[in-house]
Formats: sequence, C-alpha cells, structure tokens
Amino acid sequence: MEATIALRLPRDAASVPLIRQMLDGTLRSLGVVPHIRDDIELMLTEACSNVVKHAVPSDDYTVSASVQNHLCVIRVVDTGQGFDPDEVTDPTPGADHGRGLQIMRALADDIRFTNRRDDGAIVCLEKRLQFSPGAAGVNLMTM
Repeated sequence: MEATIALRLPRDAASVPLIRQMLDGTLRSLGVVPHIRDDIELMLTEACSNVVKHAVPSDDYTVSASVQNHLCVIRVVDTGQGFDPDEVTDPTPGADHGRGLQIMRALADDIRFTNRRDDGAIVCLEKRLQFSPGAAGVNLMTM
C-alpha cells in the first residue's frame, strides 16, 4: 500500500504550516515515531521556506509526499528561476539565515536536487520510517 498527499500551494509563508500539519497528521495516524516525524517536519519546512523566500517569479509550488515500504519521499517543486545547490555558500558563523540546505542534508537519508534553469527546481527528500509497536502503518505498508 502507498499513501500519498499532493498539494499545489501559493508561494506564501502561510502555506508552510498547512502542508507541514497535513503530513504530520498522516504520519501520526500511521504510527510513525515522534523523532522521525520531527525530522520530516523540519526537512519539509526548510524546503518549503526556501521556495517561499527564493523561487521568484513563481506564484505557487507543489508538494507531494508518499509513504511506501517504510520510506517517506517528499518532492517540493517550484517554477522559479532554479538554483544550483553546489553554488549556495555556507552561512557565516552566527548568521541568522542560510542553513536550510545544511539542515535538509543532515536530516534526510537521501536528498536530490534537480535544477531546471529558468523553470524551477525540484528537491527530493527521503527518510526511512520507524513505527511505534502495533502501529497501523506497520501492517498497511507491507500490503
């Protein structure tokens, strides 16, 4: 079995908590353990916040998240100008911003960036799931 959420969202800061709460509710109902849900929530927040802040001139973006075989795969797709993650400089010590890519890389089990110059970017984040004993997700994900 596979569970999937897909939303097209306005490129507005108010969209970030909406998708975050929807995905967390889904993972909670499947019985994913809290520390894994927290990692996923932070990765998703950073990816979406980067779109909201940097993906000009895009008006919207798409988030899809799927859970299958104990793996959560999140894709955040924008239609901005694109970016090269290798050209993003690390923030200076004490900087208030600029750690989003570092956070995503630290928390994801796998992360891929696809740059579509002048047609946006795709960030794909993967995280292995752990379930609480007796959780619904354990049985559903093996069907």
